Amino acid sequence: MDARDPIAVAQALIACESVTPAEGGALALLESLLEPLGFSVERPVFSAEGTPDVENLYARRGQGPAFVFAGHTDVVPTGDPARWTHAPFSGAVVGDQLYGRGAVDMKGAVACMVAAVARRPDAAPVAFLITGDEEGPAVNGTPKLLAWAAARGEAFSGCLLGEPTNPDALGDEIKVGRRGSLSGVVTIPGVQGHVAYPHRADNPVRKLTQALSALMDEPLDDGTEHFQPSNLEVVGVESGAGAFNVIPGEATLRFNVRYNDRHDAESLMTLIAGRLDRALGPDGYALAFEPHTGDAFLTPPGPLSALVADAVEAETGRRPALTTSGGTSDARFIKSYCPVVEFGLVGRTMHQIDERTPLADLEALTRIYERVLAKAVG
Repeated sequence: MDARDPIAVAQALIACESVTPAEGGALALLESLLEPLGFSVERPVFSAEGTPDVENLYARRGQGPAFVFAGHTDVVPTGDPARWTHAPFSGAVVGDQLYGRGAVDMKGAVACMVAAVARRPDAAPVAFLITGDEEGPAVNGTPKLLAWAAARGEAFSGCLLGEPTNPDALGDEIKVGRRGSLSGVVTIPGVQGHVAYPHRADNPVRKLTQALSALMDEPLDDGTEHFQPSNLEVVGVESGAGAFNVIPGEATLRFNVRYNDRHDAESLMTLIAGRLDRALGPDGYALAFEPHTGDAFLTPPGPLSALVADAVEAETGRRPALTTSGGTSDARFIKSYCPVVEFGLVGRTMHQIDERTPLADLEALTRIYERVLAKAVG
Protein backbone atom coordinates (compact mmCIF):
# COMPACT_ATOMS: atom_id res chain seq x y z
CA MET A 1 0.00 0.00 0.00
CA ASP A 2 1.23 3.49 -0.86
CA ALA A 3 1.16 5.53 2.36
CA ARG A 4 0.96 8.70 0.26
CA ASP A 5 -2.52 7.74 -0.97
CA PRO A 6 -5.13 8.84 1.60
CA ILE A 7 -7.95 6.96 -0.12
CA ALA A 8 -6.13 3.62 -0.01
CA VAL A 9 -5.08 4.16 3.60
CA ALA A 10 -8.61 5.18 4.61
CA GLN A 11 -10.08 2.09 2.92
CA ALA A 12 -7.64 -0.15 4.78
CA LEU A 13 -8.43 1.53 8.12
CA ILE A 14 -12.18 1.28 7.57
CA ALA A 15 -11.77 -2.46 6.93
CA CYS A 16 -10.48 -2.81 10.52
CA GLU A 17 -13.48 -3.49 12.76
CA SER A 18 -12.26 -1.28 15.58
CA VAL A 19 -15.50 -0.57 17.45
CA THR A 20 -14.57 0.84 20.86
CA PRO A 21 -12.57 -0.58 22.64
CA ALA A 22 -11.38 -3.12 20.02
CA GLU A 23 -8.12 -2.34 18.25
CA GLY A 24 -9.38 -4.34 15.27
CA GLY A 25 -6.06 -4.19 13.42
CA ALA A 26 -6.18 -0.41 12.89
CA LEU A 27 -3.18 0.44 15.08
CA ALA A 28 -1.21 -2.45 13.65
CA LEU A 29 -1.90 -1.07 10.18
CA LEU A 30 -0.70 2.40 11.19
CA GLU A 31 2.45 0.91 12.68
CA SER A 32 3.17 -0.90 9.40
CA LEU A 33 2.80 2.38 7.50
CA LEU A 34 4.71 4.66 9.86
CA GLU A 35 7.76 2.55 10.64
CA PRO A 36 9.03 2.60 7.01
CA LEU A 37 8.70 6.41 7.16
CA GLY A 38 11.26 6.56 9.96
CA PHE A 39 8.91 6.62 12.94
CA SER A 40 9.54 4.73 16.12
CA VAL A 41 6.19 3.27 17.13
CA GLU A 42 4.91 2.10 20.51
CA ARG A 43 1.49 0.76 21.37
CA PRO A 44 0.91 1.06 25.13
CA VAL A 45 -2.14 -0.51 26.72
CA PHE A 46 -3.78 1.26 29.66
CA SER A 47 -6.23 -0.09 32.22
CA ALA A 48 -8.56 1.17 34.91
CA GLU A 49 -10.99 -0.60 37.17
CA GLY A 50 -14.47 -0.77 35.72
CA THR A 51 -13.39 0.12 32.17
CA PRO A 52 -12.02 -2.00 29.32
CA ASP A 53 -8.31 -2.11 28.55
CA VAL A 54 -7.43 0.15 25.61
CA GLU A 55 -4.52 -0.06 23.19
CA ASN A 56 -3.08 3.23 21.92
CA LEU A 57 -0.35 4.30 19.51
CA TYR A 58 2.47 6.79 19.90
CA ALA A 59 4.80 7.33 16.92
CA ARG A 60 7.63 9.80 16.65
CA ARG A 61 10.43 10.82 14.32
CA GLY A 62 12.98 13.64 14.51
CA GLN A 63 14.56 15.46 17.44
CA GLY A 64 13.20 18.26 19.59
CA PRO A 65 9.63 19.30 20.42
CA ALA A 66 7.37 17.56 17.93
CA PHE A 67 4.37 18.82 16.03
CA VAL A 68 1.59 16.35 16.83
CA PHE A 69 -1.14 14.82 14.74
CA ALA A 70 -3.80 13.44 17.09
CA GLY A 71 -6.86 11.33 16.53
CA HIS A 72 -8.59 8.02 17.12
CA THR A 73 -9.19 4.82 15.22
CA ASP A 74 -12.05 3.54 17.36
CA VAL A 75 -15.52 3.94 15.92
CA VAL A 76 -19.11 3.77 17.16
CA PRO A 77 -21.22 0.66 16.46
CA THR A 78 -22.70 0.35 12.98
CA GLY A 79 -26.27 -0.40 13.92
CA ASP A 80 -28.04 -2.93 11.69
CA PRO A 81 -25.57 -3.67 8.84
CA ALA A 82 -28.50 -4.59 6.59
CA ARG A 83 -29.57 -0.93 6.58
CA TRP A 84 -26.27 0.14 4.99
CA THR A 85 -26.15 0.59 1.25
CA HIS A 86 -22.59 -0.78 1.37
CA ALA A 87 -21.17 -3.00 4.12
CA PRO A 88 -20.02 -0.74 6.97
CA PHE A 89 -16.48 -2.13 7.06
CA SER A 90 -16.03 -2.53 3.30
CA GLY A 91 -14.44 0.86 2.61
CA ALA A 92 -16.37 0.84 -0.64
CA VAL A 93 -15.65 3.53 -3.21
CA VAL A 94 -18.81 4.26 -5.16
CA GLY A 95 -18.79 7.17 -7.56
CA ASP A 96 -17.00 10.00 -5.86
CA GLN A 97 -17.68 8.81 -2.29
CA LEU A 98 -15.87 6.58 0.23
CA TYR A 99 -18.33 4.65 2.41
CA GLY A 100 -17.78 3.03 5.78
CA ARG A 101 -17.90 3.41 9.53
CA GLY A 102 -15.17 5.90 10.43
CA ALA A 103 -14.87 7.43 6.97
CA VAL A 104 -15.63 10.81 8.56
CA ASP A 105 -15.11 10.21 12.28
CA MET A 106 -12.22 9.88 11.99
CA LYS A 107 -10.29 7.25 10.06
CA GLY A 108 -10.45 9.44 6.97
CA ALA A 109 -8.55 12.24 8.69
CA VAL A 110 -6.04 9.81 10.20
CA ALA A 111 -5.37 8.51 6.69
CA CYS A 112 -4.81 12.09 5.49
CA MET A 113 -2.33 12.68 8.32
CA VAL A 114 -0.36 9.59 7.34
CA ALA A 115 -0.41 10.55 3.66
CA ALA A 116 0.71 14.12 4.41
CA VAL A 117 3.67 12.90 6.45
CA ALA A 118 4.54 10.26 3.82
CA ARG A 119 4.73 13.00 1.20
CA ARG A 120 7.34 14.84 3.30
CA PRO A 121 10.19 12.31 3.75
CA ASP A 122 12.36 14.35 6.09
CA ALA A 123 13.51 14.13 9.69
CA ALA A 124 11.47 17.05 11.04
CA PRO A 125 10.07 16.34 14.52
CA VAL A 126 6.56 14.94 14.05
CA ALA A 127 4.52 12.69 16.33
CA PHE A 128 1.23 10.79 16.20
CA LEU A 129 -1.05 10.39 19.23
CA ILE A 130 -3.74 7.87 18.26
CA THR A 131 -6.19 6.37 20.74
CA GLY A 132 -8.74 3.60 20.70
CA ASP A 133 -10.92 5.15 23.41
CA GLU A 134 -12.29 8.47 22.09
CA GLU A 135 -15.76 7.12 21.37
CA GLY A 136 -15.84 5.31 24.73
CA PRO A 137 -15.18 6.34 28.32
CA ALA A 138 -12.05 8.34 27.33
CA VAL A 139 -10.29 6.99 30.42
CA ASN A 140 -7.61 4.67 29.06
CA GLY A 141 -6.89 6.62 25.90
CA THR A 142 -5.58 10.12 25.25
CA PRO A 143 -5.26 11.36 28.87
CA LYS A 144 -3.11 8.40 29.86
CA LEU A 145 -1.20 8.40 26.57
CA LEU A 146 -0.28 12.06 27.10
CA ALA A 147 0.85 11.44 30.67
CA TRP A 148 2.85 8.41 29.51
CA ALA A 149 4.59 10.47 26.81
CA ALA A 150 5.31 13.36 29.20
CA ALA A 151 6.86 10.97 31.74
CA ARG A 152 9.27 9.91 29.00
CA GLY A 153 10.32 13.51 28.42
CA GLU A 154 8.36 14.05 25.20
CA ALA A 155 7.57 17.68 24.38
CA PHE A 156 5.16 19.07 21.79
CA SER A 157 5.21 22.36 19.88
CA GLY A 158 1.56 22.18 18.89
CA CYS A 159 -1.17 19.75 17.94
CA LEU A 160 -3.66 19.35 15.12
CA LEU A 161 -6.57 17.06 16.01
CA GLY A 162 -8.44 15.67 13.02
CA GLU A 163 -12.02 15.58 14.30
CA PRO A 164 -14.69 16.39 11.68
CA THR A 165 -15.07 20.13 12.27
CA ASN A 166 -16.84 21.30 9.12
CA PRO A 167 -20.66 21.43 9.10
CA ASP A 168 -21.23 21.76 5.34
CA ALA A 169 -18.04 22.09 3.28
CA LEU A 170 -14.33 21.55 3.77
CA GLY A 171 -12.98 24.86 5.00
CA ASP A 172 -15.98 25.99 7.06
CA GLU A 173 -14.61 25.83 10.61
CA ILE A 174 -11.60 25.29 12.82
CA LYS A 175 -12.27 24.40 16.45
CA VAL A 176 -10.17 26.44 18.88
CA GLY A 177 -11.94 25.16 21.99
CA ARG A 178 -14.90 23.18 23.22
CA ARG A 179 -17.62 23.63 25.78
CA GLY A 180 -17.60 21.51 28.90
CA SER A 181 -20.06 18.70 29.51
CA LEU A 182 -21.78 17.80 32.78
CA SER A 183 -24.45 15.12 33.28
CA GLY A 184 -26.66 14.44 36.26
CA VAL A 185 -29.73 12.68 37.63
CA VAL A 186 -32.45 14.22 39.79
CA THR A 187 -34.49 11.78 41.88
CA ILE A 188 -37.75 13.01 43.41
CA PRO A 189 -39.23 10.81 46.14
CA GLY A 190 -42.93 10.25 46.55
CA VAL A 191 -45.23 7.78 48.27
CA GLN A 192 -46.64 4.96 46.17
CA GLY A 193 -50.33 4.30 46.42
CA HIS A 194 -53.62 3.50 44.72
CA VAL A 195 -54.81 6.12 42.23
CA ALA A 196 -58.30 5.98 43.76
CA TYR A 197 -56.87 7.07 47.14
CA PRO A 198 -54.48 9.92 46.29
CA HIS A 199 -54.67 11.32 49.81
CA ARG A 200 -52.75 8.22 50.98
CA ALA A 201 -50.00 8.73 48.42
CA ASP A 202 -47.68 11.49 47.26
CA ASN A 203 -47.34 11.69 43.49
CA PRO A 204 -43.78 12.80 42.61
CA VAL A 205 -44.78 13.64 39.04
CA ARG A 206 -46.29 16.93 40.23
CA LYS A 207 -42.89 17.92 41.62
CA LEU A 208 -41.22 16.65 38.46
CA THR A 209 -42.83 19.47 36.50
CA GLN A 210 -41.43 21.99 39.03
CA ALA A 211 -37.99 20.50 38.63
CA LEU A 212 -38.19 20.70 34.84
CA SER A 213 -39.20 24.33 35.03
CA ALA A 214 -36.43 25.18 37.50
CA LEU A 215 -33.76 23.59 35.34
CA MET A 216 -34.86 24.70 31.87
CA ASP A 217 -36.93 27.89 31.97
CA GLU A 218 -34.18 30.37 32.84
CA PRO A 219 -31.11 30.51 30.54
CA LEU A 220 -27.81 29.64 32.15
CA ASP A 221 -26.06 32.56 30.45
CA ASP A 222 -26.00 34.53 27.21
CA GLY A 223 -22.65 33.31 25.90
CA THR A 224 -19.16 34.83 25.89
CA GLU A 225 -16.79 36.23 23.30
CA HIS A 226 -15.70 32.84 21.98
CA PHE A 227 -18.53 30.58 23.20
CA GLN A 228 -22.22 30.20 22.47
CA PRO A 229 -24.66 30.21 25.40
CA SER A 230 -24.61 27.23 27.74
CA ASN A 231 -27.60 24.92 27.44
CA LEU A 232 -29.14 22.37 29.79
CA GLU A 233 -31.20 19.67 28.13
CA VAL A 234 -33.31 17.06 29.90
CA VAL A 235 -32.61 13.79 28.07
CA GLY A 236 -34.79 11.37 30.02
CA VAL A 237 -37.78 11.30 32.37
CA GLU A 238 -38.79 8.12 34.18
CA SER A 239 -41.64 7.26 36.51
CA GLY A 240 -44.41 4.76 36.95
CA ALA A 241 -44.95 1.44 38.67
CA GLY A 242 -46.02 -0.45 35.55
CA ALA A 243 -49.76 -0.23 36.14
CA PHE A 244 -52.42 2.41 35.44
CA ASN A 245 -53.88 2.19 38.94
CA VAL A 246 -50.66 2.81 40.89
CA ILE A 247 -49.26 6.22 41.80
CA PRO A 248 -45.45 5.93 41.47
CA GLY A 249 -43.19 6.21 44.47
CA GLU A 250 -40.36 7.94 42.65
CA ALA A 251 -39.62 10.03 39.58
CA THR A 252 -36.27 10.76 37.97
CA LEU A 253 -34.97 13.02 35.27
CA ARG A 254 -31.61 12.90 33.51
CA PHE A 255 -29.93 15.94 32.05
CA ASN A 256 -26.79 17.10 30.31
CA VAL A 257 -25.30 20.59 30.26
CA ARG A 258 -22.95 21.90 27.58
CA TYR A 259 -21.37 24.95 29.17
CA ASN A 260 -19.02 27.75 28.27
CA ASP A 261 -16.17 29.42 30.13
CA ARG A 262 -18.45 31.37 32.44
CA HIS A 263 -18.74 28.15 34.47
CA ASP A 264 -16.70 25.26 35.71
CA ALA A 265 -18.09 21.95 36.91
CA GLU A 266 -18.16 22.96 40.57
CA SER A 267 -19.89 26.29 40.01
CA LEU A 268 -22.41 24.66 37.71
CA MET A 269 -23.20 21.94 40.25
CA THR A 270 -23.85 24.67 42.83
CA LEU A 271 -26.06 26.62 40.43
CA ILE A 272 -28.17 23.57 39.57
CA ALA A 273 -28.57 22.55 43.22
CA GLY A 274 -29.63 26.09 44.08
CA ARG A 275 -32.37 26.09 41.46
CA LEU A 276 -33.68 22.75 42.69
CA ASP A 277 -33.53 23.92 46.31
CA ARG A 278 -35.75 26.87 45.48
CA ALA A 279 -38.20 24.77 43.49
CA LEU A 280 -38.45 21.65 45.66
CA GLY A 281 -36.81 22.49 48.95
CA PRO A 282 -33.40 21.13 50.05
CA ASP A 283 -34.94 17.86 51.21
CA GLY A 284 -37.30 17.42 48.27
CA TYR A 285 -34.93 15.71 45.88
CA ALA A 286 -31.62 13.89 45.49
CA LEU A 287 -29.05 15.05 42.96
CA ALA A 288 -26.16 12.96 41.62
CA PHE A 289 -23.63 13.93 38.96
CA GLU A 290 -21.81 11.63 36.57
CA PRO A 291 -17.99 11.61 36.58
CA HIS A 292 -16.74 14.82 34.99
CA THR A 293 -14.09 14.76 32.26
CA GLY A 294 -13.38 18.38 31.34
CA ASP A 295 -14.44 22.02 31.59
CA ALA A 296 -14.75 24.42 28.69
CA PHE A 297 -11.39 25.43 27.25
CA LEU A 298 -10.01 27.76 24.62
CA THR A 299 -6.76 27.88 22.67
CA PRO A 300 -6.73 31.66 22.14
CA PRO A 301 -6.59 32.55 18.45
CA GLY A 302 -2.92 32.99 17.60
CA PRO A 303 -0.05 31.50 15.62
CA LEU A 304 -1.38 27.91 15.49
CA SER A 305 -4.93 28.76 14.47
CA ALA A 306 -3.61 31.29 11.93
CA LEU A 307 -1.24 28.71 10.46
CA VAL A 308 -4.04 26.18 10.01
CA ALA A 309 -6.48 28.80 8.71
CA ASP A 310 -3.91 29.97 6.13
CA ALA A 311 -3.42 26.37 4.95
CA VAL A 312 -7.17 25.81 4.68
CA GLU A 313 -7.73 29.04 2.78
CA ALA A 314 -4.85 28.36 0.40
CA GLU A 315 -6.32 24.97 -0.48
CA THR A 316 -10.08 25.64 -0.43
CA GLY A 317 -10.40 29.37 -1.02
CA ARG A 318 -12.40 29.66 2.20
CA ARG A 319 -11.26 31.42 5.37
CA PRO A 320 -12.54 29.12 8.11
CA ALA A 321 -14.37 30.51 11.11
CA LEU A 322 -12.79 29.88 14.51
CA THR A 323 -15.45 28.22 16.65
CA THR A 324 -15.98 26.30 19.89
CA SER A 325 -19.28 24.62 18.97
CA GLY A 326 -20.07 20.93 18.93
CA GLY A 327 -19.51 18.12 21.38
CA THR A 328 -16.48 17.23 23.44
CA SER A 329 -13.23 15.93 21.99
CA ASP A 330 -9.83 14.75 23.17
CA ALA A 331 -8.57 18.30 22.68
CA ARG A 332 -9.75 18.85 26.25
CA PHE A 333 -6.85 16.69 27.39
CA ILE A 334 -4.26 17.83 24.85
CA LYS A 335 -4.66 21.54 25.70
CA SER A 336 -2.84 20.96 29.01
CA TYR A 337 0.31 19.89 27.12
CA CYS A 338 0.48 22.21 24.11
CA PRO A 339 -1.65 24.51 21.94
CA VAL A 340 -4.25 22.50 20.02
CA VAL A 341 -6.73 23.19 17.24
CA GLU A 342 -9.06 20.84 15.40
CA PHE A 343 -9.65 20.54 11.68
CA GLY A 344 -10.94 17.54 9.76
CA LEU A 345 -13.60 16.44 7.31
CA VAL A 346 -17.25 17.45 6.88
CA GLY A 347 -19.21 15.90 9.73
CA ARG A 348 -22.64 15.63 8.15
CA THR A 349 -22.76 11.80 8.12
CA MET A 350 -20.67 10.95 11.18
CA HIS A 351 -22.22 8.20 13.35
CA GLN A 352 -24.93 7.68 10.72
CA ILE A 353 -25.92 4.75 8.54
CA ASP A 354 -23.97 5.07 5.26
CA GLU A 355 -21.28 7.29 6.78
CA ARG A 356 -19.26 8.61 3.83
CA THR A 357 -16.92 11.31 2.60
CA PRO A 358 -16.11 12.67 -0.86
CA LEU A 359 -12.85 11.35 -2.31
CA ALA A 360 -11.92 14.90 -3.28
CA ASP A 361 -12.11 15.98 0.36
CA LEU A 362 -9.61 13.29 1.39
CA GLU A 363 -7.10 14.57 -1.13
CA ALA A 364 -7.77 18.22 -0.24
CA LEU A 365 -7.41 17.53 3.49
CA THR A 366 -4.12 15.75 2.85
CA ARG A 367 -2.81 18.82 1.02
CA ILE A 368 -3.99 21.05 3.87
CA TYR A 369 -2.09 18.91 6.36
CA GLU A 370 0.95 19.07 4.08
CA ARG A 371 0.79 22.86 4.13
CA VAL A 372 0.48 22.87 7.92
CA LEU A 373 3.53 20.61 8.23
CA ALA A 374 5.56 22.82 5.92
CA LYS A 375 5.00 25.81 8.18
CA ALA A 376 4.92 24.02 11.56
CA VAL A 377 8.18 22.07 11.20
CA GLY A 378 9.92 23.88 8.33
